[in-house]
Amino acid sequence: MVLAIFDLDNTLLGGDSDYLWGEFLVENNLVDGESYQRANHDFYDQYLAGTMDIFEFLAFQLKPLADNRPADLERWRTQFLAEKIDPIILPAALKLIAHHRQQGDTLLIITATNGFITAPIAQKLGIPHLIATEAEMIGGQYTGNVAGTPSYQHGKVERLQDWLRTQNQTLAGSYFYSDSHNDLPLLNMVEHPIAVDSDPKLLAIAKQYGWQTISLRT
Repeated sequence: MVLAIFDLDNTLLGGDSDYLWGEFLVENNLVDGESYQRANHDFYDQYLAGTMDIFEFLAFQLKPLADNRPADLERWRTQFLAEKIDPIILPAALKLIAHHRQQGDTLLIITATNGFITAPIAQKLGIPHLIATEAEMIGGQYTGNVAGTPSYQHGKVERLQDWLRTQNQTLAGSYFYSDSHNDLPLLNMVEHPIAVDSDPKLLAIAKQYGWQTISLRT
């Protein structure tokens, strides 16, 4: 079966779930508001510029998971999904997913955002396969560390290659939808790279190579 791969943030969603989780924590006084919000903004700007140190970011982003009980985190996540994620699920994205499902394609989200945030979003979107950055958990408690390779930039390629081996799947006929130049390593691997509401750097490269460009926001 053909593999249809989707980036999540700013591709299937009309926003960034990672960034919005940080904003949610600030708004609900679950972290030190001013300093956390400033760092959240700074890391997001670095991501957009392609200069973010993923391990430095993860040390920041996974700390609230380690600092709180899983039961509290799950309760907050339910609220977060309702307030921040449900409103930015794009109807056109749902139609695109449905199209690939009707074609009999294998549906996969690959995202740098951690699985604590993204697993329920993938479920909401009806996408059965997810490759996300994994937060380490020991004895039922998050440690604040990352488990394995973060699925970011070249890490997405590494994680996908591991997944392909375990699933006995290939990239023959494959699609990858993304908004970000950070995903160029993977976009260059698939048969059908598609730029979705793309950032300026990705848009320029897509035009240079004749890649398809689409919008899911209009």
